[in-house]
Amino acid sequence: MIAGAVISRNHLQNLVLIGLGLGLLLVAMLSLAKGAYTISFSQVAFILFDQIGLGSQEINEAAKNVLLQIRLPRILLSVLIGGGLGIAGAALQGMFRNPLVEPGLIGVSSGSALFAVVFIVFLSGWIGGFPILERLGLPFAAFLGGLIHVLAVYQLSRSQGKTDTATLILAGVAINALAGALIGLTLFFADDTALRSFTFWSLGDLGAATWSKFPLALLLIGLPSILLLTEYKNLNALSLGEREAFHMGIEVQKVKLRLLILSALIVGVGVSIAGMIGFIGLIVPHLIRIGFGANHRLVLPASFLLGAILLNFADLIARTAVSPAELPIGVLTALIGAPFFIYLIFKLNLSKK
Repeated sequence: MIAGAVISRNHLQNLVLIGLGLGLLLVAMLSLAKGAYTISFSQVAFILFDQIGLGSQEINEAAKNVLLQIRLPRILLSVLIGGGLGIAGAALQGMFRNPLVEPGLIGVSSGSALFAVVFIVFLSGWIGGFPILERLGLPFAAFLGGLIHVLAVYQLSRSQGKTDTATLILAGVAINALAGALIGLTLFFADDTALRSFTFWSLGDLGAATWSKFPLALLLIGLPSILLLTEYKNLNALSLGEREAFHMGIEVQKVKLRLLILSALIVGVGVSIAGMIGFIGLIVPHLIRIGFGANHRLVLPASFLLGAILLNFADLIARTAVSPAELPIGVLTALIGAPFFIYLIFKLNLSKK
């Protein structure tokens, strides 16, 4: 009986993941086809098959260049960034046992943005002769900023060995305000080019996605995301409480530090590539938990897939709504996420009455 229930639950989880995978494939195909330059679905298929040696049709060279050099790297990067934000949000919510926790809310995004801006304004001009530093400097600075800020929020919210949720959120608000002030101070010293670049970047932008950025994102977002997937047992134990997890043999502090580092790395690199994209880490894990339960064996991979779907869909709208211009993708995710955040707060208040 129990074995049958376990098999049935595992079967359901597999079906959910397969469904989300197919949904991501569908959205990716739409994104490849739609834009200022429309490519038919048949042409998309012919071009992709041609790349793996199965092409037998005449290929439109303009469509091929648009698809392979502009849209495909953008879609792959949005999969990594959106998926990374989703799984990082799921890990942080599970670790803090709070559905309101989100990478932006507790300072990861603002900390990453602060260090990235400092790097762009003050350091980027000094490393022009060092290609490795040019490639790795900005992602490392963003990761370091996110990690420092989230550790600061975590320490401020600790009291007698426990994490107080209200203090956590208040500390996150304070750290975000401080980071915003320091970003403004840094931009005071920026030239017009850097200022204009930061303005678009701060609103979220995937327009600069290129193949050269993909290997770094695959390594620094994809690998930490895979490592987070292996933490599902620890997160399930932490969901029962830190004391209970400790008695189950979990090294609580080491696990929490590991989760913070992996989440900060994912969000920091995502911020360095695409700018400030908020609320995905808040919305996605909560939707998965509402629909399919709180088992992190499903929540973590499903959050990655749904985060990738949501960011790809938002990017598709950003590219097509006011074509040939583009809307800032961070604005779209905020327009979706802010009302959802208000709904969460309202729902939590009702549950306390």
